Amino acid sequence: MAGKSSATPTTYSPSLSGQKKKRPSFLTDSDWVRPDGRGPHQCRPAFLRTGAVNSASGSAYAEFGNTKVIVSVFGPRESKKAMMYSDTGRLNCNVSYTTFATPIRGQAPETKDLSSMLHKALEGAIILKSFPKTTVDVFALVLESGGSDLPVITTCASLALADAGIMLYDMVASVSVSCIGKNLLIDPVSEEESYQDGSLMITCMPSRNEVTQMTVTGEWSTPKIHEAMQLCLDACSKLGKIMRSCLKEAASGPQD
Repeated sequence: MAGKSSATPTTYSPSLSGQKKKRPSFLTDSDWVRPDGRGPHQCRPAFLRTGAVNSASGSAYAEFGNTKVIVSVFGPRESKKAMMYSDTGRLNCNVSYTTFATPIRGQAPETKDLSSMLHKALEGAIILKSFPKTTVDVFALVLESGGSDLPVITTCASLALADAGIMLYDMVASVSVSCIGKNLLIDPVSEEESYQDGSLMITCMPSRNEVTQMTVTGEWSTPKIHEAMQLCLDACSKLGKIMRSCLKEAASGPQD
């Protein structure tokens, strides 16, 4: 794999139901079509914009298909905890879902785990020494859960941090792949996640070609996991360009 990893692999199950459903027969057909008509290796169109929350130091909104996320960043501000002897800043992350984010009320995944994983994904990209003895708070709210929630949250949070002027080594982009039978599906929707045999998610800094987090669930053969990793890295590179374009457009201001 190209690049290096600054975090040890962890596990994460993005399926809202928490259990894999029995696959319908159409998934075993060679000519089956994804629910939204995409090809197996085609990501959903990404809509990104900054400045979504006026009261925040920085913010961003992300929409990938039916997955819609808004992230607010506050700080750097004086930490409530004693940090007299700390030469680095502190990052706090919180992920939550609106009550209407999922089809069934209370169906959202455990947000404590998501908050922890968001923190791990972002921490390696932030220059913590640039805001000593202070705290940066990241609040991610999932407005609608449509699949690949954590990758979208992470990508949106990185954009919000950049909008807040937080010094970063690089932007952070995240993409996941679901394995269903012999098929690898990038950027899966909720229905696909519910049928998956395994999942792989990579979070990286595209310009530095450095992985900040990798999560794997299920059983994978060595060739399949290498293929899935390359799919994610390629998609992260493309997503990083979209993110930088979004920041440039925001910096240039409204056009007449």
